[in-house]
Amino acid sequence: QVQLVESGGGLVQPGGSLRLSCATSGIRFSIYTMNWYRRAPGKERELVAGITSGGSTNYPDSVKDRFTISRDNAKNTVYLQMNSLKPEDTAVYYCNAAYYGFNYWGQGTQVTVSS
Repeated sequence: QVQLVESGGGLVQPGGSLRLSCATSGIRFSIYTMNWYRRAPGKERELVAGITSGGSTNYPDSVKDRFTISRDNAKNTVYLQMNSLKPEDTAVYYCNAAYYGFNYWGQGTQVTVSS
């Protein structure tokens, strides 16, 4: 049974930081591209970070230089370090594991940036 479990969300003030974690089980983690997506109220789902099995990363301009994705293959876990958070970063953040035709999602974790 495949499981992706996100944690680390919460309420943070503008300019603050959060670190999200996504612990996986039931997949051969090291071969998967791991992604973080978010969905804000009334908006489309947006890719915010991706990391390939080889460690290459990609970010949209909206989070570049503020967010950092990393992975620990020994722990089957992917992380998203979010710094300099803005109110527009408020969303539910989802972990995604992708490998060719295989695509798995976590349940999401809420991140709220507000004073």
